[in-house]
Amino acid sequence: MTGTESDELPVTYADIERARERLDDDTVVRQTPVDRSTSLEEFVGGEVYLKMEHLQWTGSFKTRGAYNKIVQDTEQGVEEFVAASAGNHAQGVALAATNCGANATIFMPKNAPQAKIDATRGYGGSVELVGRDFQEAMNHAQSAVENTDAAFVHAYDDTDIIAGQGTLGTEMYHDCPDVDTVVVPIGGGGLMSGVSTAIKHLSPETRVVGVQATGAETVHESLDKGMPVTLDEVDTIADGIATGGISETTFRIMQQHVDEVVTVSDTEIARAILVLMERAKQVVEGAAAASVAAILSDDLDVSDETVIPLLCGGNLDMTQLRTVLIHALTDRQQVLRLRVRIDDEPGVLEEISGIIADLGANIHDMRHDRSVDDLDVGEAYLVFNVETSGAEHAAAIVDDISDAGYPVENIVKTA
Repeated sequence: MTGTESDELPVTYADIERARERLDDDTVVRQTPVDRSTSLEEFVGGEVYLKMEHLQWTGSFKTRGAYNKIVQDTEQGVEEFVAASAGNHAQGVALAATNCGANATIFMPKNAPQAKIDATRGYGGSVELVGRDFQEAMNHAQSAVENTDAAFVHAYDDTDIIAGQGTLGTEMYHDCPDVDTVVVPIGGGGLMSGVSTAIKHLSPETRVVGVQATGAETVHESLDKGMPVTLDEVDTIADGIATGGISETTFRIMQQHVDEVVTVSDTEIARAILVLMERAKQVVEGAAAASVAAILSDDLDVSDETVIPLLCGGNLDMTQLRTVLIHALTDRQQVLRLRVRIDDEPGVLEEISGIIADLGANIHDMRHDRSVDDLDVGEAYLVFNVETSGAEHAAAIVDDISDAGYPVENIVKTA
């Protein structure tokens, strides 16, 4: 991977500049802030500036590319648009089509977050729920557009889409021209292709780092093989980057402009969501948190650098948020699930509850379980869900229960 722009690539900086002119309207796309996060700097040892694209209309960057394409197509007389999306592209296409006086039908997987389904309809889009994942929704959408006058709006394999997303890179550079490293989530590669094209044109020495979720990683293998590869299945909480593959177009651009790609686990993404809520006071979805997870990981060193993690979206389903937060708090041992083996007799529950209370922890709930095969007659398990202040506090609780003569174990552990 190199850091120079090539005129042979399918998208150039001139394309991005033309897209900027089309998007120069705050009612369509607004310039989102780049804010310094001194809290995150404590973790990474460099200057951290968050590009807050989750504050964009529709809650993600997707509006940029969608509008850049749809406004041109409607000028050519197109009135109907079809797209496939796990959620954010759906909202971008729906809003762009509505703003341009056109109609949009979006095919979304059946497991798409309800918040994204509702928002897509709210922006004027017609939603068809089909298939188990993004690829199946894509297949349905491409079939639906055949033999019609509708235009298909691909989420990332389209030069107008890429150029629109590239306007983000221009903003990032102009807001922070001394940036050493930008960190960009990668799903299908449209966002990264656009941002990297802009950054490498404006600041060739800036390091461009991509980040993928471990359960949807394809870029490393694609670069190794010299061609795009796809996954049969993806498994990640970051649905916004769970495309399962990149395209030939995005592969060519990333091969030229991206310096490094790291992967992060779902646990690391969950931690990053929690850190952003606690320390930066921002609520983002998994795909956006991946960029922060990358700079918090051991795989990416940004110490003594100026770094911009791109927060690409904030459309996090509230039911998923609860799951993610419990996972992250459990990982930090602020939520502890203890199983204590006891002789099932009066006073034991009170004694163990007292130990936990004396250490200042809160018992969220408790279950008394006698129907487990490994128990002897007259024994039982007490299962406590306990809220603690962290790992040290959790260890003290376990130690004191054990010292009182009760076998105890933490039965929920994360990666």
